[in-house]
Amino acid sequence: MFRKLMAVELIVRDLATCTAFYRDTLGLQVRESESTSNSVSFQMDNVYFFLLEAAGAAQMASAEPLDLSLGGSPRVLLAAGVEDVDAAYQTLSAKGVRFLRPPTDQPWGLRTAYFADPEGNL
Repeated sequence: MFRKLMAVELIVRDLATCTAFYRDTLGLQVRESESTSNSVSFQMDNVYFFLLEAAGAAQMASAEPLDLSLGGSPRVLLAAGVEDVDAAYQTLSAKGVRFLRPPTDQPWGLRTAYFADPEGNL
């Protein structure tokens, strides 16, 4: 039935701050910005990545009012591949990104590093 992941939609409190982080700090290219739906979209290879304000998400997803309170964090862990984890770590650290875990070799064979966005998503 389900064959592939086409999009990730991250529900955020502060669209402007999160857009600046993903666009300016991480270097993602904005594909669309819709003030009417309170969203910004990026494309990474064949997957769309959306930032969506909570009110816009509730309006889009249901005719009924939804409680999309965003208490607690982190709410999601997004994993993205880079060519060189250590180089990405150095570049992002220089831009002020605070890492929760520096580059580390994992037992499953990958080298990983972890940081949080302005709202605490990993």
